[in-house]
Amino acid sequence: MQRITDITALQEIARELRLDIIRMLTEAGSGHPGGSLSAIDMVTCLYFAHLRHRPTEPNWPDRDRFVLSKGHGVPAVYAALAKCGYFPPEQLMTLRKLESPLQGHPDRVRLPGIEASTGSLGQGLSIALGMALASKIDGNRFHVYCMIGDGEAQAGQIWEALMAAPHLSVDTLTVILDYNKGQIDGPTNEIMNLEPVVDKLRAFNWHVEEIDGHSYPQILGALDRCRPDHPYKNLKENRGKPTFIVAHTIKGRGVSFMEHVIDWHGKAPTPAECEKALADIRAMQY
Repeated sequence: MQRITDITALQEIARELRLDIIRMLTEAGSGHPGGSLSAIDMVTCLYFAHLRHRPTEPNWPDRDRFVLSKGHGVPAVYAALAKCGYFPPEQLMTLRKLESPLQGHPDRVRLPGIEASTGSLGQGLSIALGMALASKIDGNRFHVYCMIGDGEAQAGQIWEALMAAPHLSVDTLTVILDYNKGQIDGPTNEIMNLEPVVDKLRAFNWHVEEIDGHSYPQILGALDRCRPDHPYKNLKENRGKPTFIVAHTIKGRGVSFMEHVIDWHGKAPTPAECEKALADIRAMQY
């Protein structure tokens, strides 16, 4: 797929995808708007500016892989896949309906473009690590990206994978933390504080990038530096290391009454709230 390099164009795509997220969740009557909206700028940069992928050939062996470990945020990925052409956009309105391939958590068997069935929090990173290790053994044929949530990062399985990847020098893996500071039970720092997360990751021997997850120059710069063939990764101190991007984000970004509000982790807007949310997104400034 041809990459888009113009930041304004990418931002307008993200605006369209935000609108799609709100519409499909309203139609479904359930789902997770907060984490979908916090992740969408990074998802947009991945699918439209960075990943090597072919919507007309979803099983292309040399494609880059994206694993959404925080599977409940999958409306963001569905919106991106539809925009890329993996399936007709009108299918988005079947989200969470019986027999739809667009279930509340991703199902790799039923929908082209989905690399892993996730939703049991903590497992997606282990799957992505296995894919990335396979790529490394096979001559770095593709790169693997995995997005995890900050509530999910409290799971023990996450930290087992975080120990294994540097130990095995899996530099074909990039992990993105959607660090929106909230989970279903409350603020992340009150449930199980991750800090000092950057220091912890560096102590585990990861190459760490800390960015604003809504800043397109920062997102694109971090993604560029994560590839093994980038000069930055060939510096002695970075060579052979997997990359971890700590992306500070806003839960519900783009919708005034959802931003920073934990209650919007896992409920759908009413039709009236939908109209207000759509108006907010159309007026939002990047």
